[in-house]
Amino acid sequence: HLRNRCLKRFKPSQRFSVGAPVAKMVRISVLRDCLNNIVNAEKRGKRQVLIRPNSKVIIKFLQVMQKHGYIGDLEIIDDHRAGKVVVELIGRINKCGVISPRFDVSVAGIEQLASDLLPSRQFGHLVLTTTYGIMDHEEARRKHVGGKIVGFFF
Repeated sequence: HLRNRCLKRFKPSQRFSVGAPVAKMVRISVLRDCLNNIVNAEKRGKRQVLIRPNSKVIIKFLQVMQKHGYIGDLEIIDDHRAGKVVVELIGRINKCGVISPRFDVSVAGIEQLASDLLPSRQFGHLVLTTTYGIMDHEEARRKHVGGKIVGFFF
């Protein structure tokens, strides 16, 4: 009886919206979503993966991976919105990820960070954003510049 009396007080549209309104999920890190999609597609054995939305940082990160032969061709699709990228996978990626927050890295600290994050000194790359653009840790050491760490792949 009590339940029916309570239900009669509200309009039918209000009956099930008890408490706070339902929150919509928001994207925190576009780059993290991108790299997770790539790792998951790689684990599933896919040949290519669609990345959306697109950003300048994603493109630069993927170009560094492409330069080192971890991924194949990139096809950037401009849909007059956030954009999409089709990445061709070649099966070389074991893991890639984002480091958040983007910690400052000095030239002297690059080697220590590489040993902390990468499985071996022989392979794997850190991606740094520097005043000379986004590059891997070896190129940053050659140019003798520090910066902020964006992510890694191996």
